[in-house]
Amino acid sequence: MKNQRHVFAVCDLELSYACSFMEYMNRKRNIPFEVQAFTNVEALMEFGKNQEIEILLISDKAMCAEVKELPAGQIVILSGGSQIPEMDEYPSVYKYQSSDSLIREVMALYAAKQEPLPVPETVKRKTAVIGVYSPVGRSQKTSFALTLGQIMARERAVLYLNLEAYSGFEQLFETQYELGLSDLLYYIRQENTNLIHKMNAMVRSIQNLDYIPPAASATDLQNMDAQEWIRLLDEISRFSSYETVILDIGDAAGDVFPLLEACRRIYMPVRTDLISSAKIAQFENQLKAWGSQQVQERIRRLRLPYHNSPHSGKDYIEGLVWSELGDYVRQLLREEQVHL
Repeated sequence: MKNQRHVFAVCDLELSYACSFMEYMNRKRNIPFEVQAFTNVEALMEFGKNQEIEILLISDKAMCAEVKELPAGQIVILSGGSQIPEMDEYPSVYKYQSSDSLIREVMALYAAKQEPLPVPETVKRKTAVIGVYSPVGRSQKTSFALTLGQIMARERAVLYLNLEAYSGFEQLFETQYELGLSDLLYYIRQENTNLIHKMNAMVRSIQNLDYIPPAASATDLQNMDAQEWIRLLDEISRFSSYETVILDIGDAAGDVFPLLEACRRIYMPVRTDLISSAKIAQFENQLKAWGSQQVQERIRRLRLPYHNSPHSGKDYIEGLVWSELGDYVRQLLREEQVHL
């Protein structure tokens, strides 16, 4: 029997804020906590009598002496502005920021604790790993992977991982990432505990699709061996709520064959020109020499439709869902009987 998830409690005296935050948390399928929201201290205290609270996010206006006595694993103040001196003993996060940023900050604070509670294994089917790989350049591989992820994420919890040397995500999304896959790979190599808590402090979202910011350096990817990649996928499968992981695999990930073997399905965008055909033939010859019949059977070649968009940046990524490429992906998933 699997353990129950730990409790993440939110207490805010503003009904609209508490309800909006609860609605957001219910949409976020990756948080390994049972979320409870309260709009008054009395209800919170009553709940705390019978249920242990691991993380308590409470507004500065609701914080009081009684709450300090609650045996919560971590108390974080939801601050509307300047920190009240009486609450200096607790870490705080700014209330009026995006929910994504707020959750990342809370999870980073929790993951930084010396002894956060271990994440219980999740009760779900084994996470399906889908690989997107091509030995051919300019094949729309990443556009396809992001389209696939956004469409699948409408009905399930999906995590996208980009394993390319140069993803261009900071330019594409016009933002800078403080933490990302490079940090996650470091934790893996250090055999760090509570990896999922640390991962949740990095997660970004595009529409409903979660992603970890790609590695800052190709060297970080190249230094990972196959067993470390497999351990990362195993940790995500066992301890996160993700039902699907999409691997956008580039050659910087080193020996791609063990990664491909970990995939339930592999989509390989191809092109039909002479040089592309030669590259595909060489890849398939090496795959045969490697000796995995299963990998060969899981590969589906794709000739993707030409996609043109007047948009750029985040608008381009979000628009993929309704483009010719989006129509192609929906038809592909119907053919493969993947529930949307």
